[in-house]
Amino acid sequence: MSELTVKNAVFNTTLKTLKRQKCAMKVCIMCGGEGTRLRPLTFERPKPCIPIVNRPSIHHLVSHLSNMGFREVVLTLGYMGTAIEEALGDGSLFGVEITYVHEESKLGTAGSVKNAQKHLDGQDFLVVGGDHVTDLNVLEFYRSHQKQKATTSIGLISIDDPGEYGIAEIDVSYEIKRFKEKPAPGEIFSNLASTGMYVCSPEVFDHIPSGTRYDFARDLFPTLMDEGYVIKGWLARGNWTDVGSPHSLRQAERWKLQDLTFSDIIGNLSMHGAQVQGPVQLGDSITLGMNTKVIGPVSIGPGTTIGDNVLIGPYTSIGDKCIIRNNSRIFSSSLYNRVIVGANSTISGSIIDNDTHIGEHCSIENDTVIGPRVVLRDHIVVHSKTRLWPEVVIPDGMIVKEHVLNDKYDLRYDGS
Repeated sequence: MSELTVKNAVFNTTLKTLKRQKCAMKVCIMCGGEGTRLRPLTFERPKPCIPIVNRPSIHHLVSHLSNMGFREVVLTLGYMGTAIEEALGDGSLFGVEITYVHEESKLGTAGSVKNAQKHLDGQDFLVVGGDHVTDLNVLEFYRSHQKQKATTSIGLISIDDPGEYGIAEIDVSYEIKRFKEKPAPGEIFSNLASTGMYVCSPEVFDHIPSGTRYDFARDLFPTLMDEGYVIKGWLARGNWTDVGSPHSLRQAERWKLQDLTFSDIIGNLSMHGAQVQGPVQLGDSITLGMNTKVIGPVSIGPGTTIGDNVLIGPYTSIGDKCIIRNNSRIFSSSLYNRVIVGANSTISGSIIDNDTHIGEHCSIENDTVIGPRVVLRDHIVVHSKTRLWPEVVIPDGMIVKEHVLNDKYDLRYDGS
């Protein structure tokens, strides 16, 4: 092979690489919030690391973005950012390249993106929240923005209760005419809620101040509209939630469990007269006792032992090394790792964090959230929509009607 041929080959390879880099679609994932509304689940992990079907939530998001063609990922990190880095690594397992950008102080949504400008500048880019769980066609969103003459585009979705979101009014050309963040009663002029997903043109950086707290919805969008810049809306179709509450977290897990279309058994399964009706996802070294029934969609992590006459209902996720004793019933709930459920207990539509021990003859009612290392003795009833802070101990026979907090931890459970 001649020297000229070699040089031409190297040049062509370099040119192709440059073209790929130029055309690569970029996404900025914002992961700065503390997740106070999800406490007690976020005392020891950031929101993007909350398990959904036994995987950190951020895994589902990055996989979806990768499948949509967004292979260059920039993550802005704040609260417990190291845990997110450990969960994702360099991104190679998801087919993406990840760049991490740390915030020294809280910068708000737009401020955090501005802080990552050098990794995003020069082309249109997608912005999403690190707590989003979705199957929306964000590639269609991205391409729609590129066809429009707009500084930014906002992903909008119709919801029943838009009061907790930014809402938008659009015309027939999808231009946003009014935008209101968290409207009060009498101000809800639309049920088109902002998903917190945006596609931005590079010029957007000219309108975001550096080094100060600045939000897309509260600050940037009203300013752009007042100055006559065009903001477009994109009408989303599909599933989306920002996992901002225990209810939305359960909803997100339900969607992901519905994605199980076949049964997947990894490793050894010991069954003694049990019945499994798929689809189920079973890890290694799982034991199912006599006359136990597992009705999918269900996911069970490795090393979990389930006793006799146990009923595991649909839309349930059970983590690693859990112990479910005889005659218990679990319906549409999330049990994380090393949870013990005593005999004759019932758990319905609830979330139970790592290393919690539930005694015998207990009833955990719908929409309850129990933190890590909680101990419930026997014959306890926990009323619905109740939260138990980490490490609390509930004595025998108690009826828990309100939140049980622990002064060792922050007592707030509202906010971001």
